[in-house]
Amino acid sequence: MTRPSISVFVLTMMNLATILSIRNWPFAAEFGFSSLFFILLAVLTFFIPSALVSAELATGWPQQGGIFVWVKEALGNKMGFLAVWLLWVENVVWYPTILSFIAGTIAYGIDPKLTDNAIFTFFTILFVFWGVTLLNFKGIRLSGFISTVGVIFGTLVPGSLIVILGLSWLFGGRPMEIEMSWDAFFPTVTHPYQLVFLAGVILSFAGIEMNAVHANVVENPQRSYPLAILVSVLLIVFFTSFGTLSIAMVIPQKEINLVAGGVAAIDYFLTAYGLKGYIPLISVLISFGALAGLSTWIAGPSRGLLTAAQTGDLPPILRTMNKQGMPVGMLIFQGIIVTVLALVFLIMPNINSSFWMMTAMVSQLYLLMYLLLFISAIVLKIKKPEVPRAFTVPGGTIGMWIVSSIGIISSLFCIVFGFFPPSQLDVGDVLQYELIQVVGIIVFCVTPFIILWFKKPSWNTLK
Repeated sequence: MTRPSISVFVLTMMNLATILSIRNWPFAAEFGFSSLFFILLAVLTFFIPSALVSAELATGWPQQGGIFVWVKEALGNKMGFLAVWLLWVENVVWYPTILSFIAGTIAYGIDPKLTDNAIFTFFTILFVFWGVTLLNFKGIRLSGFISTVGVIFGTLVPGSLIVILGLSWLFGGRPMEIEMSWDAFFPTVTHPYQLVFLAGVILSFAGIEMNAVHANVVENPQRSYPLAILVSVLLIVFFTSFGTLSIAMVIPQKEINLVAGGVAAIDYFLTAYGLKGYIPLISVLISFGALAGLSTWIAGPSRGLLTAAQTGDLPPILRTMNKQGMPVGMLIFQGIIVTVLALVFLIMPNINSSFWMMTAMVSQLYLLMYLLLFISAIVLKIKKPEVPRAFTVPGGTIGMWIVSSIGIISSLFCIVFGFFPPSQLDVGDVLQYELIQVVGIIVFCVTPFIILWFKKPSWNTLK
């Protein structure tokens, strides 16, 4: 039996490392003061539903596996494998985006011109990803420690700085880049392309269910998991709202850089206060915070897919584990894929367009997984009401129907608009953009069924 090694505090820090990121704030800042409207919309229609559903499922089925176990129990093994595959593969596609943010932040601390250097971004991605992957070989305790320290010093500290300086900017009477009024709170949408960034805002709140894969190493999961989720939700909503608003107040919308927006905001702040010399230090801290998130994501989905591999759905080599209980076969496999995907930064016309293309595809794949999650929650509420849950969605079966339906509708909405290329960015040839999105999603969704089709009896034998 695996010895419990994750406390409520560490689990909360891992949740924050998973979701709370300064990298996400420029997405919402694109909307100006109405960013608060979109954040509130994302929280009510997606973040809270996914948090409530995940808390009930994690306390009802706390064994290792998370989304794989939940969907398998509700919809069968094939759908369970598809769900955990989508969680894993969307992360593989997502890694280059968070890595490009880290590269952009590091570059900003050295020379802002490097943020648009594709070669610098490409090699930084490879160096950082493989370095963090090797650190994860040391086990979940080290990953949890990195998440805790990284969140505190790499996200909460610089994030608080953005919020505090933003408030100082507001009450100091400095020039504002946005109008803060009741009318400005509600967005004016004149074209569907303007809603594309909403998918980015929704995606910035995704991931609350991911750390359920560590349920078997959490101290008292029935109590710890819901408590960690509650604290995480409050902190994430607070920092995301005020951090986004601070960036929107200071930086003109046309100058917001999706890759280095957070550190660019701090640069703008500190320069205004005569503190520009601290930019390299802040860049290092923000990069460390992003590394903490990366470390958490590298460990989580891989362990989830490992559960599927241990049931015989993947070749034995991919369930190879070291003495620390880490899936080294899976980690190396995903590292190879990430290396290939990073080549997009050498192909696309600029860093921002590469960043968005990867983010859009990640959003589509992840939202498909959430559809399976919400549907499974309803099915399990009906089919297995006898399974004890330490936490339940308020309202019983009707409450679960309402909460999950809201999550399903918001996910479908974002999936549809995710296929629109954003008018604010140069994505090159639109046909090429759409083709990459459609082909990529089809390939990634069909792959798990192809794997199961060629599944061999020998895969069921643990080695």
